[in-house]
Amino acid sequence: MFSGSIPALATPFRDGSFDEPAFRALIDWQIENGSSGLVPCGTTGEAATMSIEEHDYIVRVCVEQAAGRVPVIAGCGSNDTKVAIGHMLNAKAAGASAALVVPPYYNRPGQDGVRAHFKALTEACDLPIMLYNVPARTVTDIKVETMAKLSRFPTVIGVKDATGDLERVSAQRAQCGKKFCQMSGNDELALGHRAMGGVGCISVTANVAPALCAQFQAALAKGDYKAALTLNDRLYPLHSAMFSDASPGPVKYAINRVRPDFLPDLRLPMTPPDKKSRKAVDAALVHAGLI
Repeated sequence: MFSGSIPALATPFRDGSFDEPAFRALIDWQIENGSSGLVPCGTTGEAATMSIEEHDYIVRVCVEQAAGRVPVIAGCGSNDTKVAIGHMLNAKAAGASAALVVPPYYNRPGQDGVRAHFKALTEACDLPIMLYNVPARTVTDIKVETMAKLSRFPTVIGVKDATGDLERVSAQRAQCGKKFCQMSGNDELALGHRAMGGVGCISVTANVAPALCAQFQAALAKGDYKAALTLNDRLYPLHSAMFSDASPGPVKYAINRVRPDFLPDLRLPMTPPDKKSRKAVDAALVHAGLI
């Protein structure tokens, strides 16, 4: 269902409020430059700082602006199963193509709890679910054996894997089946991830370099690893710079450098990237030919 370069969209704020015109313009720019899908209200989108109402509204705006040109995978994760269900129901009503859902964070459920959480989601809403495994943020890991069980639910279609463990691609391919949609959650590992059976990347860097990231994924889809490696070398410093300080500070600074209408404002507890990080972002933008 999904493949290629899909940005985990940053959310623009102005004076503390959602900057809807800047968000709509970002969406158009992403689609015009080859992004094959959109993820609003994920980690990069600062969903953890949003009210439930604001979260659901931003998903609706994204779907409306995309207008069927590309699919929208709505961030719907929560450590509260009822809240996650609510987000999924609202995303479905808005017209999203799927939900991106983390295992419950903070609560630290065991693997049985993870399975029960997702089972409840599939029973409450038939919107397709892309699992989001990012134990560095959630603490809770979706183990390969658990993912195999989850993949048996008819609406669980794949995973955004941000474990940083490429071995998992093969392990999950063996246990979840070749049709299970595996997307990289780490830009810097996307080349290797694709070679091992992945189909694309839910990307931070694509916020800043949508055309280059789309070209990179297109080269991989054609099996042109020489062209993909050239593009990867061009993008790698930017992948690294995106996490040179607490995310999404660096990426919002970077977007503002190439799109001045998109302010780099963050919501607490996030703070602007430090001088060293900004310097790394600037150098990476120059290396990629973006400024």
